[in-house]
Amino acid sequence: MGSLLLAVIYLIFISLGLPDSLLGSGWPEMQVAFGVPSSYAGYVSMTISCMTVISALVSPRLIRRVKTQWIVIASIGLTVIGLLGFSFSTAYWMLFLCAIPYGLGAGSIDAAVNNYVALHYPSSVMNFLHCFYGVGAVISPFIMSRALVVAKWNDGYRWTSYLQLGIMAVCILSIGLWKQNESADEEAREDSAGIAETIRVPGVVLTLISFFAYCSGEATCFLWTPSYFAGTKEGLSAETIASFGSLIFGGLMLGRLIAGFVSNRLGDKRLIRIGITVELIGILLVLLPTPGYIVDAVGFVVIGTGMGPVYPAIQHLAPLNFGKRYSAAVIGMQMASAYVGSTLTPMVFGLLQQAIGIWFMPLWILLFAALNIIFMELTYRVAGTAENAQKE
Repeated sequence: MGSLLLAVIYLIFISLGLPDSLLGSGWPEMQVAFGVPSSYAGYVSMTISCMTVISALVSPRLIRRVKTQWIVIASIGLTVIGLLGFSFSTAYWMLFLCAIPYGLGAGSIDAAVNNYVALHYPSSVMNFLHCFYGVGAVISPFIMSRALVVAKWNDGYRWTSYLQLGIMAVCILSIGLWKQNESADEEAREDSAGIAETIRVPGVVLTLISFFAYCSGEATCFLWTPSYFAGTKEGLSAETIASFGSLIFGGLMLGRLIAGFVSNRLGDKRLIRIGITVELIGILLVLLPTPGYIVDAVGFVVIGTGMGPVYPAIQHLAPLNFGKRYSAAVIGMQMASAYVGSTLTPMVFGLLQQAIGIWFMPLWILLFAALNIIFMELTYRVAGTAENAQKE
């Protein structure tokens, strides 16, 4: 029973990754189809993220009232509606309507499942699961690149929605498996604190800033990596450029796979420090003035590999840093903070790169990597100090 439930959760994490890289991979062709500037991808991404922020902020209340499995099923259903809507869009403005269910389907499921895993499973499982998020995020750029060869970008969204429907069907059939942790979940839901109380806990605001910084850098890579190659390298086909959307996701998957084997021994804090160090090495590779695109492609894979363990480690630390009573609200606010970063940063970067040039993307990522580690280290100090004060 336990193994089957874990297999279903793995599948859920694949579904979380599937929609995230489609816009970046398909945008060079979508931009032409809709006749809009390249920066307009940021406005669509912003709308999706705004909806996700709303969904994440209501997640603590949802988690207290609704069982995790039902949050999962409803959220995947909303994502399917959004994907199908994108696939049938014939004008740019239609993307904004479809972005509403697309975004609402992401926030609550992310917060609910991450909280469930943080409470019931060790760090290694959290990393392996987020590795499977990378599997989903790697699959969809290849779906999109294939669609661009044999059909058009609309079919990339449509084919992805069919995969999501299949995953939703599996989740519906597996509802009974969630009963094994039902009593513990019920107790956690009853004792769970709300956002107003949790925001005052020492260190919470710092971890939100750190998570904002991490996801700002990650979201920039998600959306703009194909465009970076299109703008800095010559002679690349549309299919090749679209496939570069998988570089960062492949790195994420690799980083989380490695972290899954060593996380229980190294611990979450050390994983975050090592991960950001590797990310910095990847940024340096992209900054090197080398001919061709191979070194840059390797650099983005290394950036993704370094980013890999950071996200799951920060979330897995929530019960440890702040206690189980606050974990659901902390993770919900982390998700909201993450998507605020995902909302604002790609849009701001899109405007800046239009004025300055997309060449400075590695420097932009470097800024957020630095903020990520600085505020995470401050979180450890403040949360640790508060914990010691309570013990005394």
